Amino acid sequence: MQLQWRQYITRFSCFLVLIAVTGSVQGQGKKPDPKDEEYYELMKTFADTFEQIERNYVKGVDRRVLLEAAIQGMIGKLDQYSSYIKPEDLARFNRQVEQQFGGVGIQVYLDAKTGTLTVMTPLPGTPAYKAGIRAGDRILEIEGKSTKGFSTNDAVKLMKGKPGEAVTMGIKHAGSDKLEQIKVVRAIIQVATVLGDTYGENDQWDFMLKEEKDIAYLRLTHFSRRSATELRDALEVAKKRKLKGLVLDLRFNPGGLLTQARDISDLFIESGKIVSTKGRNTRERVWTAKKNGTYSGFPVAVLVNRFSASASEIVSACLQDHKRAVIIGERTWGKGSVQNVIELEGGNSALKLTTASYHRPSGKNIHRFPGAKDSDVWGVVPDEGQLVQLTTEEMQKYLDYRRKRDVLKKGGPPKSDFKDRQLAKAIEFLRSKTDAAGDTPGGDKKDKPKDAKKPKVEKAKAEKAKPADKTSARRPGTVKLLRVLAT
Repeated sequence: MQLQWRQYITRFSCFLVLIAVTGSVQGQGKKPDPKDEEYYELMKTFADTFEQIERNYVKGVDRRVLLEAAIQGMIGKLDQYSSYIKPEDLARFNRQVEQQFGGVGIQVYLDAKTGTLTVMTPLPGTPAYKAGIRAGDRILEIEGKSTKGFSTNDAVKLMKGKPGEAVTMGIKHAGSDKLEQIKVVRAIIQVATVLGDTYGENDQWDFMLKEEKDIAYLRLTHFSRRSATELRDALEVAKKRKLKGLVLDLRFNPGGLLTQARDISDLFIESGKIVSTKGRNTRERVWTAKKNGTYSGFPVAVLVNRFSASASEIVSACLQDHKRAVIIGERTWGKGSVQNVIELEGGNSALKLTTASYHRPSGKNIHRFPGAKDSDVWGVVPDEGQLVQLTTEEMQKYLDYRRKRDVLKKGGPPKSDFKDRQLAKAIEFLRSKTDAAGDTPGGDKKDKPKDAKKPKVEKAKAEKAKPADKTSARRPGTVKLLRVLAT
């Protein structure tokens, strides 16, 4: 009797699935599609298999484990960028996209020599920074618990929490043996995605290069919800400092929100196509630039490397195709697909699913398909004469150099003999442009030589009608689209 009842539930569930799939078709008076009948049979097979394993397998198996294994098995037949986000992983995923969380505002690591939990750097303006916690401080206790044997994840879990609530940490400041109990009130921590080269006054990023006073250096780590706003604010600061050239560093940037890639591209070009997307069940969508809010009048050098991917490639490809910037460094990763993050289980889990591919303004392909050769068209290739390939050893040295410069401490970053060849190439390019022009809108015009030739301005071509900003076609259902990623 119990088995019959379970089978009845299984069949009834499949019947509901069939109604969900065919209901809209029947409502329009159309005959059922044979594919829908096939879908029912496949779902029936899946339900029967699930039931048999859950009921008769030699050992008891958790139903949730079976379901997640089935989902992951399906996704495994797709591409490497689609994934299922479990309930326990969803909060962390959202933090990575949003780049904000409730916490104290420090980066920590385990000291290799002592095994002690150590502060790498506080983030400027955060509760930990205001409480006097600095780089090199050792965290020996959190809420009275010894951190001996802790992993960084263990520590982060205890330090993060509801904003407004306090956490007490036992701290030994660098160079001191005295254990001090410091109470820090958690707050919403917004992790900056637009960084400079070094910290300047008031422990804020200095967006101008020290050795090149009129060249701005903006390093974008991710494309999160506030990245375009952060970049615009940084450009405004640079303009006040008589900006003559810009280095936009997208090295090691894995991507992020498609909307931010679009908005950042729009900051630098006045008109024309930024990016377009095409999918099997979505209409083609095209984004074009608007003149308002465009930053122009100065040359731009974009730094990329083999780890610059997705949204980074959208921006660099757009500026390259519109000849707004020169691309310097290495060929990029080659990811030209867009993922939709779709809510499941009422928001408790999610599906990151590849639904479309994006195309650069010229129409050239960015995606590196399996088996693609170096001679094939994919990724973003540096402009002619601007290829600067780093060896593995050089790249490791750069990462060590960068990590030390990102530490907030008195006296600034330590001196280093490391030479960033890619950045040097960018500065060389920008100097050649600014010296040839004599001045730019960011500089002091009275210093411009009277006989300096004005740069030629090409006549604008007749404006073509802008393609419609088409929306994606949606199928009936209860799933909720959370965001669109290019990461």
